Amino acid sequence: MKITKIEIVKNAKPISLPEPWRPAWNEPDIPNQNTLSFAFYRVHTDEGITGIGPCGLGPGSTDDSFLNDSFLIGYDPHYVQRFFDKQMRGYGTVVGAYQYAGIEIAMWDILGKAANKPVYKLLGAATDKVLAYGATSQLKSPEDSVRVAEEFQKVGIKAIKLRLHRPDPEDDLEVVRAVRAAVGPDMRILVDANQNHTSLNYSNWSRKTAAQAAKILDELDVWWLEEPLPRTDLEGLSHLCREVDMHIAGGEHLPDVYGFRDVLLAGAYDIVQPDVILGNIGIIGIRHVATIADAVGRQIAPHVCGGGNNGIYLAATLQAVATVRNCPIVEFTLDPPALTPDTSQLILKEPILIDEDGYLALPEKPGIGVEIDEDRIDEYL
Repeated sequence: MKITKIEIVKNAKPISLPEPWRPAWNEPDIPNQNTLSFAFYRVHTDEGITGIGPCGLGPGSTDDSFLNDSFLIGYDPHYVQRFFDKQMRGYGTVVGAYQYAGIEIAMWDILGKAANKPVYKLLGAATDKVLAYGATSQLKSPEDSVRVAEEFQKVGIKAIKLRLHRPDPEDDLEVVRAVRAAVGPDMRILVDANQNHTSLNYSNWSRKTAAQAAKILDELDVWWLEEPLPRTDLEGLSHLCREVDMHIAGGEHLPDVYGFRDVLLAGAYDIVQPDVILGNIGIIGIRHVATIADAVGRQIAPHVCGGGNNGIYLAATLQAVATVRNCPIVEFTLDPPALTPDTSQLILKEPILIDEDGYLALPEKPGIGVEIDEDRIDEYL
């Protein structure tokens, strides 16, 4: 089998959101976002099998000349491990430059379709479902946060992630207090401080602020605190891991699998969050990180990017984590009414949904388990 052509499908018309969206990690320096975009690879083969994978090149991006490189056209997707080693593992490549992870995912999609199996069964399944947390993404008032949490609880969602990125950390803590009081002890609360992000007019937490917030969040039975400090502050992060009972999580921006090795050996996180697309991790990379984490008694809970590609990101992530034993939970983008399966998974024929018990069942179609809704995307091309 050989790759004969790689194309990028991307929207010309944006996906309109039902209300403006403001991602917390860029507050306060972010205008209202009113639309989403999508871009994905179609990788064609000489056997008539086409694979899909997410692409980071959005509308207006033109640097796709790498698609005709000699090492891609004519490449046998069965050698996906070699592709990972040479293009994604950090051996002299410019990490993230061309989003090779999306092509790696498309290769797995091809191999699964050729074998008529979902990727997780092709690789060796450990489970067929994964607990999900509803990941909110905006800074909401205590009242609005409680309303969202209670709505999640009513439909069976067992965990919610709240965002902390307000000018006054006490206002962050007040939201968590309100949600904990409303949902009781049966719902996991995860919080993301987004302190690895920089915004011009936001004052990032110091180590002392992070330690004080972590102590209070621990008392509120928060399950994890994500990105309480920059990912480069290994000493501060490892200190927090030792000082509190809840998990300290992070790592979505680490550039390759070796970055996860370094932070895990430093004891900087209890749970690491590789992303299939950020840092060119891919399906193979998720499995590598899981093995490294397991070797030092840690867990993984992959970050899953949002936007119009969210459904493909989620499908690929699930195929990877269903093959490892140390992934207790996975991210599910959900911030109604702006971010829902109707917007973030619009390009899929069948969206991936949380069931009434709070789990995501593994997509069982061959490959990464999902299909593009060709009629729907035609409306946006």
